[in-house]
Amino acid sequence: MSVEERVKRLQWQSRRGMWELDLMLVPFVRDCFRLLSEQDQDRYEKLLECEDQDLFVWLMKREIPESSEHKDMVEKILAYSETADLSVFRNL
Repeated sequence: MSVEERVKRLQWQSRRGMWELDLMLVPFVRDCFRLLSEQDQDRYEKLLECEDQDLFVWLMKREIPESSEHKDMVEKILAYSETADLSVFRNL
């Protein structure tokens, strides 16, 4: 599967039906997914397998994910959503 096909599929999967999550996940996958390492791309897909409630508390900074992989990806999503600046994202 090409990266572009993967991005389209993940944009759809990133629409969670919860406005707060949609506002963070959809722009992240649209703008940043192509810049991620292959390992981080896989981590993002794994993150999407989590329950919406877990994603919500992590992305609203109410809890920290126990998994270091989820924690790293949540930090990247938060860094981008807080600044919408790709140069900040690239420094992570």
